Amino acid sequence: MTIARTLDDACAALAEHPDALLLAGGTDLMVGVNRGQVRFDHVVVLDRVDELRGWRRDGDELVLGAGLTYAEMGRGELPTLVPALAQAARTVGSPQIRNAGTLGGNIATSSPAGDTLPVLAALDATIVLRTSNGTRRLALDRFVTGVKQNALEPGELIEAVRVPVLDGPQEFLKVGTRNAMVISVASLALVVDGAGRNVRVGLGSVAPVPVRAVEAEAHIGGCIDWDAASVPDIAAVDRFAELVVEAAHPIDDHRGSAAYRNHAVGVLARRALLRAFPGSAP
Repeated sequence: MTIARTLDDACAALAEHPDALLLAGGTDLMVGVNRGQVRFDHVVVLDRVDELRGWRRDGDELVLGAGLTYAEMGRGELPTLVPALAQAARTVGSPQIRNAGTLGGNIATSSPAGDTLPVLAALDATIVLRTSNGTRRLALDRFVTGVKQNALEPGELIEAVRVPVLDGPQEFLKVGTRNAMVISVASLALVVDGAGRNVRVGLGSVAPVPVRAVEAEAHIGGCIDWDAASVPDIAAVDRFAELVVEAAHPIDDHRGSAAYRNHAVGVLARRALLRAFPGSAP
């Protein structure tokens, strides 16, 4: 086991043990370890690496450290800058889980049900990856490649996530099998870029990877009265919800059927849009 104190320590340990298990909050990882589903020869512990913690603003972007916890996403100034991320973080597990679980861990797990992933998809997030030889950047849709699969290479770790600061409302909504500490059956993030006059929609738990509802985005962007911040035509709202459903490719599993997921994501789309534009037609 290597307990890294700096980012260079962590990268050096990974250079020596490229297939080492990375441990930060461990909220997903330890479930698999305890069940005997995860095998490893070496562990690199990251929770003492200050460079991976916290966040900072860099011009029109935020740089979110991979060690940023769910609890930290939901407090301070960050919720005013990326409200949908804070909303998503507050839905995760118990207070203990939110204090331990990290943004980098949620991304690296690459689960379709990962609560931060629809938000990051909607924000066109960039994942910053680090090795002992340097850094590279990947868009989220290139990083997450399948169900719990991603483009991390041996010896590489997630250093940070870069997202834009937008000037419009944001919403994150999800449906689960109960009201608390729930894994999502379907989730949706909607962010408004007022300056660019567009709406972006990310979906979770309705496909193997996070999905952007690009046709729905294009449709509703042309229907919004941007000066009044409203959608005056209720038919446009209905069509937006239909196009969001068409972007989903859900499956049946023990948490819900594909038909239910399609219905749920349509409801979430309509609800999120009307919350973002409260002056719209009823």
